[in-house]
Amino acid sequence: MKTKDIKELSLPEIEKKVRETREKLLDLRLKKQTGQVEKTHEITSLRKSIARMETIRAEKVAAEKKSA
Repeated sequence: MKTKDIKELSLPEIEKKVRETREKLLDLRLKKQTGQVEKTHEITSLRKSIARMETIRAEKVAAEKKSA
């Protein structure tokens, strides 16, 4: 996901996306161990997506605390 797309999501939506992406990552890692993954670069891109989502989620939480 692009950063712009993530910023448009609400906190619960971001958390749901993080959960889904982590599940995909786990599935890919298990498939990689058994030699079923052809596109290993997807693992790296999923990790980066999770990091982006977590960063934006933290920013939104901090902004809510600051405004409250």
